[in-house]
Amino acid sequence: MNFRRTKTTLPAPGEALAGRPERPFHLASRHLVLDAPVETRDIPAGHEVAIFGLGCFWGAEELYWQIPGVWSTSVGYAGGQTRNPTYEEVCSGRTGHTEAVRVVFDPKVVAYADLVKRFFEVHDPTQGMRQGNDVGTQYRSAIYATTPEQEQTARDLTKEYGEELARRGFDEITTEIELVDDADPATYYYAEDHHQQYLFKNPHGYRCHATTGVPFPA
Repeated sequence: MNFRRTKTTLPAPGEALAGRPERPFHLASRHLVLDAPVETRDIPAGHEVAIFGLGCFWGAEELYWQIPGVWSTSVGYAGGQTRNPTYEEVCSGRTGHTEAVRVVFDPKVVAYADLVKRFFEVHDPTQGMRQGNDVGTQYRSAIYATTPEQEQTARDLTKEYGEELARRGFDEITTEIELVDDADPATYYYAEDHHQQYLFKNPHGYRCHATTGVPFPA
């Protein structure tokens, strides 16, 4: 084990916690706000899945469940090595996962590009392994595209927004962009039930929105 690694450094291959073959907790079946399934491996015909990491997932999920055309949201862990991790393990920095929100949406109502633009406007994608006062690899900015078309859109919009930020004097975007297989359970692990729709259950709970304040260019 590399004892010099900090919580702002991703674990090397083979260094992460192994995890476990099954999820160690139970999930409620229905979304408390959208009245859709929380666990959405089977999605309605014509719908798509988007996965974003933008800091603390409580506030991220709340932002996305308010968007018309979003059918269901959940929070979980993505981008790492540990199988079926717990929240405590992810917070240790020893899983490689980032806190993520999984958005199932109808592209006939809301375009993927609009979800990406919202992603950039509601957090600061230049901060690396943190968002505001939340520091650690689990708070890094990430887009996990589930189709090649999503990946291309994400990269195009990242370039466009990055140019706008540079024009205004901000640092470069650090957002991790990766094409993933949504059919692979290892792509995204659901978080514990008390984290799901957390801000509906706890309306005065913590929200971290460390934004740049820069709107996406028209």
